Amino acid sequence: MEHYQLLNIVHAALAILLTLGLIAHIAMLWKAKRRADPAVLQTKLRRTRLMSLPLLAVVGLLLPVTGWWLAHLAGFPLGQLWLLASSILFLILVPLTLLLGGRLRAWQALGNSPAPAALPRFALVYAGLILLILIAIMGLMGAKPV
Repeated sequence: MEHYQLLNIVHAALAILLTLGLIAHIAMLWKAKRRADPAVLQTKLRRTRLMSLPLLAVVGLLLPVTGWWLAHLAGFPLGQLWLLASSILFLILVPLTLLLGGRLRAWQALGNSPAPAALPRFALVYAGLILLILIAIMGLMGAKPV
């Protein structure tokens, strides 16, 4: 039972870290769209892409593993509607995350050119959709039977 509680705390902490990290990145993108100094934002984006995005990817990939382990320890069958719905949402989340990463990579490549690069058109949309899907997954996990 103590393993279940520890795993539950770790799983919740991972979900909170991922959500807070995404909110921080959305704020950075929004700030980039409002500010006129792309050089400073390009250096911030380079550091972010090198350090925090890989860390957020690892945290995001650990969530389904710890979630499956929790469901296994609790004895929930994997055919539960809330579990299937969250898995489908996670499958939608992965390509959106890859699309956002590609847009940010392209933006960073354009930032190395002499002309200042504007924020990619759909970067904030992708980030907002990712945040909504994460909140929906957390809502499904909170609505699960005890």
